[in-house]
Amino acid sequence: MTLDPQAALVLERAARANLPLYSLIGAPAARELYRESRGALAPPPPEVAKVENLQASGPAGPIPVRLYRGLGTADDARLPVLVYFHGGGWTIGDLDTHDVVCREFANLAHCAVASVDYRLAPEHKFPAAVEDAIAATHWIGRMAESLGLDPSRVAVGGDSAGGNLAAVVANTLRDAGGPPLAMQVLIYPATDMTADRESHLKFADGYMLTREAILWFTANYLRGPDDVADWRASPLRTRDLTGVASAYVITAGFDPLLDEGKAYADRLHEAGVPVTYECFEGMIHGFVTMGGVIAAAHHAIDRAATALKQAFARIERKPGR
Repeated sequence: MTLDPQAALVLERAARANLPLYSLIGAPAARELYRESRGALAPPPPEVAKVENLQASGPAGPIPVRLYRGLGTADDARLPVLVYFHGGGWTIGDLDTHDVVCREFANLAHCAVASVDYRLAPEHKFPAAVEDAIAATHWIGRMAESLGLDPSRVAVGGDSAGGNLAAVVANTLRDAGGPPLAMQVLIYPATDMTADRESHLKFADGYMLTREAILWFTANYLRGPDDVADWRASPLRTRDLTGVASAYVITAGFDPLLDEGKAYADRLHEAGVPVTYECFEGMIHGFVTMGGVIAAAHHAIDRAATALKQAFARIERKPGR
């Protein structure tokens, strides 16, 4: 594999900036730093038909949700919806850091996107983020008709830590007997908290997401070593993946999470789950939020959105919708 020239320039730019380690400045400052750095790498936010800030019912109080309706969709249409969970190691990231990603998904898939601002660590340890992700997905389903959404066409997705949460939500809904999901979109998902696969060692430093950062995120999120084996933290450890929603899995070739993302796609395939796996071989972790400087970000979202649009189209719309 060869590092993409645009990704290489991002890494050079990051090295010159000599930004402080997240672990040395603490979570609140890390969140601000991440917000600033992602803003510098993102393209201008594309226009969408509508953006609405809502609050879902959660186990610990209201969960902020930002609802987007894709450009060109009718005001009175009941749109299919992607429930999206942002990345950031369960510690950083928010509705704003992934605003452009959600806008692009809404426009390209001609759907709605419900971006979920789940509780963050270390203030809220595992399984708080999982509980919020599940609660928000159920809330979207219950409130769909009043929000102009189609409850029979709901998908989940996310990047990195958000991909982890999307996978856990998909498995949880399968175990609960529904409601059924149209698809799960997993973008370089974290699936194994042991962080001991070859790619973790090969790309431990110098490729945006470092091993030091991964260990810091994990320590923030988990309550202790026993949580590593919990499938809600490490979905790769789910005993049986039979019957979960079809998946589109994206990985990056120069990403510590490469091997566990590929391993999860393989597990899904072995379980008979329809899965499309695509590795953007020249890319680094986090590239889909860097569309202002990396063209492959748009390609990845476009391909995932096309698969999502096709999955929604395969579900027969109910009478009157």
